[in-house]
Amino acid sequence: MRFATWERFGVVAAGVVGDDGLHPLPSGTTVLDLVRAGLPAALEAGAAALDGPAGPLDGVRLLPPLAPPTVRDFVAFEEHVEGVVASVGDGGGVVPEWYEAPTFYFTNPHALVGAHDDVPVPPGSKLLDFELEVAAVVGRDGAPLTPEQAREHVFGYTVLNDWSARDLQRREMKVQLGPAKGKDSATTLGPWLVTADELEPHRDADNFLALDMRVAVNDVEVGQDLLSNMGWPFEDLLAYASRGTWIRAGDVLGSGTCGNGGCLAELWGRRGWQDPPPLRPGDVVEMTVEGIGTIRNRVVPGVELPPVRPARPRPRTRTRP
Repeated sequence: MRFATWERFGVVAAGVVGDDGLHPLPSGTTVLDLVRAGLPAALEAGAAALDGPAGPLDGVRLLPPLAPPTVRDFVAFEEHVEGVVASVGDGGGVVPEWYEAPTFYFTNPHALVGAHDDVPVPPGSKLLDFELEVAAVVGRDGAPLTPEQAREHVFGYTVLNDWSARDLQRREMKVQLGPAKGKDSATTLGPWLVTADELEPHRDADNFLALDMRVAVNDVEVGQDLLSNMGWPFEDLLAYASRGTWIRAGDVLGSGTCGNGGCLAELWGRRGWQDPPPLRPGDVVEMTVEGIGTIRNRVVPGVELPPVRPARPRPRTRTRP
């Protein structure tokens, strides 16, 4: 089942995407409400909605499917790391620590944008990039979880584009923190949330979801990979996220960027120059993941802000005058 959130004439609604259009849930019900109710209850509510009237998909603004309490973004594709470190970091190659455990950072849940929203260039950035990912949505609270337990905690999946200001990211990561502002301006989530049962037929013998992932810029394909090329399946990512803390229903966990052109920085690192060039206003980025759907965003000019003031030299005074 596919759950969506949309806006029409200034009114926000949530519901189920059917073959005949959008079937709204009862007024005031959100997709996050359904996720927190659990998958069985959500499927029951969705089935009831499908028995009701449908509205057209055309003419609505698709919003992020849900408002997650947190967003963790992993870096689970080895091929992506190989290329992007050469572009954004210092030198190439995958550090041994990458293989030891899944690594993630927390990104901004308040910067989510819809499947077809315009995306402004972040202030001060000249190297805007996309990142093609799939995100899992947690369906039940839990801590700590084994990978086997974690599979029962996955509610569903959606497409994620982790928009990245590579120049800002490169500077802040030299301070051994981040990414922070380099990833803070926009993250596309959509077009809807597909329940986990819908994608089980794509699970391979190694317990990974073998979904085709593609990204195009201005209708020219730039990257293609399989989600099953992750270093860990999503169950391992959920289990790791729950170590020493709780994961909560509605939390979003990104796979990290796929390889083989899942972002521009990977290609820049492999080729040694910026080919294709950084994204500019007017560029359109389209991502399609098998079994989930397509998101398509246009880059637009951002807000021009004054430069950031540098730090003052360190004072040496230890007592007040």
